[in-house]
Amino acid sequence: MTPPPSRKPRTKAADPFSKKLESTAEIIAKEQTSRSPFGKVAGSFQSQAEAKGSSSHRRGSSSTPGTTAAPAPDWVTKAEKQNEAASWSTDRESLQSKIAVPRAGGAGGDALAQSLPAVSNYSHTSACKPKTHVVFLKVHKSASSTVMNILFRFGETHNLTFALPVSGASQLGYPRYFLAESVEGFTVGNTLEFNIICHHMRFQQAQVQRVMPSSTFYFSILRNPIHLMESSFTYYKGCSPFSRAQSLEEFLSQPARFYNSSAPDSHYAKNLMAFDFGFNHNGNFSAKHMQLMLQYIEEAFDLLLLSEYFDESMVLLKEALCWDLDSVVSFPLNSREGSTRSPLSESTAEKIKSWNRLDWAIYRHFNRTFWQRIDWSMGRERMQQEVRMLRERREQLAKTCLQGEGSVGPRKLRDKSLAPLQYGKATILGYNLKPGLDEVMGRLCRRMVTPELQYSRSLYRTQFPEKAQRIYKPAHPPELHNGKMGAI
Repeated sequence: MTPPPSRKPRTKAADPFSKKLESTAEIIAKEQTSRSPFGKVAGSFQSQAEAKGSSSHRRGSSSTPGTTAAPAPDWVTKAEKQNEAASWSTDRESLQSKIAVPRAGGAGGDALAQSLPAVSNYSHTSACKPKTHVVFLKVHKSASSTVMNILFRFGETHNLTFALPVSGASQLGYPRYFLAESVEGFTVGNTLEFNIICHHMRFQQAQVQRVMPSSTFYFSILRNPIHLMESSFTYYKGCSPFSRAQSLEEFLSQPARFYNSSAPDSHYAKNLMAFDFGFNHNGNFSAKHMQLMLQYIEEAFDLLLLSEYFDESMVLLKEALCWDLDSVVSFPLNSREGSTRSPLSESTAEKIKSWNRLDWAIYRHFNRTFWQRIDWSMGRERMQQEVRMLRERREQLAKTCLQGEGSVGPRKLRDKSLAPLQYGKATILGYNLKPGLDEVMGRLCRRMVTPELQYSRSLYRTQFPEKAQRIYKPAHPPELHNGKMGAI
């Protein structure tokens, strides 16, 4: 399959809306909506859309490079309906057996190279150069903690600089729109170069571009809104929209009784993905608004992944970044215990899609372009081969690193320094490492199972040691393994 033409450089990108007969402002005026459906949208999306020939948008489609305005989505195909019916009761956490485990060399050398069979490092041409400037929009409840761990390990292994939240916080000003000043060490005109942004933020492109260079690779990961909302209801049960509802079904049957659109935490209960991308989650979007939203995301991001196809997503990511296979191997992090997952009926699934109309549009569109990208970039057969190698790598590392059956509940964790945050009504799983690992493998395995909060603090201590001493209380010493500290 012939790939679309390559993208133009970002600084010369054509305005994706220049061929439309009406400007965004005209469309919105005609709709006469009670509130702007776009909100701020990453630096005044409406004004950007009106600026014919403006360079404010990035190059072509995130999934099919070189495309301009995407055709109106054919919202439901027969095959997709069958797919959805088969997956209503399937949560991302249930795919744990298919998700991978990474690599980390660091000062101790490449642990995988020493312990596992060799795999070709790069499937690219010799001209391919690994990308080291990356923005990851960490969408909530979409396997994003696992992706974050991959980025943490790659950056630490290659001595890259992270754009970390100011004062050692866990998020970049979320749920407010991202500001460059929320990054520790950022000042106007500073010479500090940042390589990776991957903490939670509400996307605002103009502000991100103040921090990251023009060559930066932007990507994110999506999740079927049906599964996402079921997970959110459990994880964010204490938030105001969900706190009084006895079940997700009760909430969806009478949303006006529980949902206050002006509540500061209302986004956790409606169109959470759209909110994270910078859109108004309560916006009254017309079909034209929907199309503009999808075009904007395509312009802003190089790649959109799917958590339901995590392994395939990691293969696409390593191809796009020119990383080796071992760099994207991972264990699933921040996953829930099976007992906290609830199967959903067909009627409930339909209500979720209707309630999360923006998220459903985003997911449907980029589900389609995800498979289109596989077809033109590598083909299904090669993808299957790469996924098979990735899963074999994961299994090898699981046998080497993990004790017992894999993930365990918080009460069964031996090393409390590796305990993930327990939040809401969800029971978040962690891992026990095998005793007796040598120094190199111990470091690799520990990094792979370290929860995001602990890992983020470790990186902050490395980049800002003096500030970290003032911010963090002395950490509990990690458990000893063979008489050696288990530092990551």
